Amino acid sequence: MKKAASIMAAILLAAALLPPAQASAAKSSSDIQQELKAVEKQAREAKQQQKAAEAQREKSSALRKAAKHDLGIVLNAINEVNSQIARVSNDITKTETGLRQAKKDLTEAQERIKAREGMIDTRVRMMYTDGMVSYLDVLMSANSFSDFVERADSLRMIVDQDQDILAQHEKDKQFVIVTQNKLKADYALAKGLYAEKAKRKGELDAKENEKQRLIAKYDLQIQNAEDTTAEQEQALWDLADKRAALYREKTSIEAQERAAAEARAAAEAAARSAASGGGGSSSGGGGGGGYQGSGSGTLSVPVSGARLSSPFGYRTNPVTGIYKLHAGVDFAAPQGTDITAADGGTVVVAGAMSGYGNAVIIDHGNGIQTLYGHIRNGGVMVQVGQSVSRGQKIAEVGSTGNSTGPHCHFEVRVNGSPVDPMGYL
Repeated sequence: MKKAASIMAAILLAAALLPPAQASAAKSSSDIQQELKAVEKQAREAKQQQKAAEAQREKSSALRKAAKHDLGIVLNAINEVNSQIARVSNDITKTETGLRQAKKDLTEAQERIKAREGMIDTRVRMMYTDGMVSYLDVLMSANSFSDFVERADSLRMIVDQDQDILAQHEKDKQFVIVTQNKLKADYALAKGLYAEKAKRKGELDAKENEKQRLIAKYDLQIQNAEDTTAEQEQALWDLADKRAALYREKTSIEAQERAAAEARAAAEAAARSAASGGGGSSSGGGGGGGYQGSGSGTLSVPVSGARLSSPFGYRTNPVTGIYKLHAGVDFAAPQGTDITAADGGTVVVAGAMSGYGNAVIIDHGNGIQTLYGHIRNGGVMVQVGQSVSRGQKIAEVGSTGNSTGPHCHFEVRVNGSPVDPMGYL
């Protein structure tokens, strides 16, 4: 009877040692593991959307660059056509001035022609009414040799004057005809060139409008892709927070499960000891590993000997050209330089992360997380869920993602919001 009482006491002791969480736990470590798998699935989907948005941004950027190049050619052509139009307009102005002067010259020539025609008509009329006077009769009726010479000179002057009048008359007529035809041809040519250049300018203006429209379209696509990338980037940060919380919960539940298992083992040992009538003692072993988080509030520089190449704050992104918050600091260092954990904690992201390229995020507890970006391909040395200690090598410097050269982009986030890391280093 006494032995049975001892066994019952051992069983009651075991029941008392069982933690309430184990007796009625809402979740088990396997439940947490399932939730972690769901988080990983969401993270993969977010990364795929990021990748698609990044591909669209790169495609739109390339198309925008091509459109800007084409626009430059069109604008150069427009400038050339504008210069040609200006030259043709100047030619038209000169031609119009020439036409006005020619009109004046033509009027004067026509007046000379009219005057000569009147004089010629009068001379012909006189010759007709007075009869043709023989040049020979005039010469032969001279009284002396000197009179003969004078009469010959006078006749020669009359003949030369008549011939000159006729020659000038013909010349003025030809001048009128040639000048009119030439000026009409020049004016028609200039007008035709002006119309042609104006048409060409209209075509180029249409092309310019088309290129401007395409550039605006690509700008919108780039902005939409940037927005999508930013949304998915924030989603990944949110998932990292959720993953960190699940790891903490998993560690806590596993600790409770270990404590419960140890309590059961102790109770069973006590029961066996009581049943055999012997005495004994049990010792609880401590579990190793689990979630790590220092929360010390001070962090070590992640890249030894690096140069601070870009501080925390708003700037124009050197890759995208967009003015936005640079949410961390950049440590420039040669490719392959070691990157170490700024403090102890648990890795919640280890892989590609859009503009960050290859990245690692460590949760340090107390709401503090650190990010290490632009890690070289193959340079991530840790895995999600792994516990790391302060100063432990976690990666190597690279230039992946939106980067212009080898460096480590280092961020500190407190309760999800980025803060200047220099206040923690």
